[in-house]
Amino acid sequence: MEDRLRQALTLGRGFYQNAEFSKAEPYLTKVADEEPGFADVHNMLGVIYHDRGQFEKAQRCFEAAVRLNPKYTEAALNLAVTYNDQGKYGEAKEVYRVALSAAAKSESDLDPFVAGKIANMYAEIGDVYASCGTFRKAIEEYQRALSLRSSFVDIRLKLANAFRDLGDRESAMREYDVALAQSPEFVPALLHRGITYYAAGEIDAALSDLEKVLELEPGHARVQLYLSMVKDRRDGEGTEEGAGEPPAAPTDESLDGIDT
Repeated sequence: MEDRLRQALTLGRGFYQNAEFSKAEPYLTKVADEEPGFADVHNMLGVIYHDRGQFEKAQRCFEAAVRLNPKYTEAALNLAVTYNDQGKYGEAKEVYRVALSAAAKSESDLDPFVAGKIANMYAEIGDVYASCGTFRKAIEEYQRALSLRSSFVDIRLKLANAFRDLGDRESAMREYDVALAQSPEFVPALLHRGITYYAAGEIDAALSDLEKVLELEPGHARVQLYLSMVKDRRDGEGTEEGAGEPPAAPTDESLDGIDT
């Protein structure tokens, strides 16, 4: 590569990494026109065009990147998103399938950024299964996601909730505990674990989690209602009215408005 193109590539990549897309574009375009063999240049240009809503131009760039490097997972994912944005759902689905298949064959070699993207894709599939009440399938997808990015506590929370909704309380509590060990002030996990404790009749543990939520988010009206409910249950224990099974815990629908 000539020095002038090498300099253009360096400048283009630098501006791109700083999200200065308007400055990056002319340098990257120059390289793509004169030295079209750089898959990452086509991918960066695709991202720039996609950011502007120029989906057809973005599509051509991502397709060029994938042609040059069929194992370029990030470009494949970007292409799938761009197809989807244009209503080309069949093409998007196929590109997603190929990208996921490639990831499954070489997960240990994945760039962390790409691994995170694929983990979120698995989680999105899990969300669809969970929304349909197919919790075992949802659990499989969340576990696939966590096999790639075990530190994603939001996905671990979804896994815990799926176990809970399946009726596997022991597994749910294990996942809540892991999420909170990773992020002790992760409010959604504290909230859901507290409600799960309440449903199991473990009132003191439920109070501890819900009170912690209020410490972190003072004045949260809905959590105050849940806390009042749990305290009423505690105060009623031992009386004739309070004996028996605890009342049903709030459903996920009743948690609307809380970051779950």
